[in-house]
Amino acid sequence: MANVLTYDLGRGFGPLAWARKALADYRLYRRTVAELAALSNRELRDLGISRFSIREIAHGSVYGA
Repeated sequence: MANVLTYDLGRGFGPLAWARKALADYRLYRRTVAELAALSNRELRDLGISRFSIREIAHGSVYGA
C-alpha cells in the first residue's frame, strides 16, 4: 500500500496529488466567486450574470459545466 501513496506524485498520480488538485480547484472556485461577487450589479448585468447565479457560474468554470 505504501507504493500506491508515493507512486510518482510529481506527475499527478496517487491520493496526495489528487488532494492537492482538489484543494487548488476549491481555491480557484472561491477566488472566482469572490471576484464575481465584487462586481457591481451594473457590471454583472452588462455581463449577463445574475447575482444569484455567481456560484453556479464559478462551479462550471472550475469543475466543468
